[in-house]
Amino acid sequence: MTRLAPHNGDSDVTERIRERRGGRLTPLDLMLLHSPPVADGWNSLLGAIRTQAELPDDLRELAILRVAALNGAAYEWNAHEPVAHRAGMTPEQTESLRVDADPALAPLSAVQHAVLAYTDAMTRAIDVPDAVFEMVRAHFDDRQLVELTATIGTYNLVSRFLVALHVGRPDAHSDTSSAPAAGNKNGAAA
Repeated sequence: MTRLAPHNGDSDVTERIRERRGGRLTPLDLMLLHSPPVADGWNSLLGAIRTQAELPDDLRELAILRVAALNGAAYEWNAHEPVAHRAGMTPEQTESLRVDADPALAPLSAVQHAVLAYTDAMTRAIDVPDAVFEMVRAHFDDRQLVELTATIGTYNLVSRFLVALHVGRPDAHSDTSSAPAAGNKNGAAA
């Protein structure tokens, strides 16, 4: 069960979130709407990362899935795994991002391995070793580096919010008229 009941308030903020999400609200949105200013800022940030960034979609989703795996955010994983597949990642590649998989054996390209190492460093240790930074630097310009770093940082926020408030747990509250059921692999990604 979620630690807070979903908030179903209608407001300009709610409508902006629905617009970004194609008319639907997710269980995550229903938690965020307890604080309209936070929900509005979150919506703007996630909208920029997901729709305005130049970072390739497959690399964005690789980072998001790895953050979800490292932080135990099943809801986030379930929402983003289908997005990763639509972005070109294979099921073997996404499965290699799980915590119990050996990253060295992951069927990933050099740039994907660099993103994986950067995501691991930012999420596990926070301070990124120079060697890892230089590995990603070889593949990205300044804008893409900022976007990758912001994506990893933002999805650490998302996953920690979800886990702390028990959003998306199988026994969680859900408003089926506006949100996918918890754990539904067709749920909208943040």
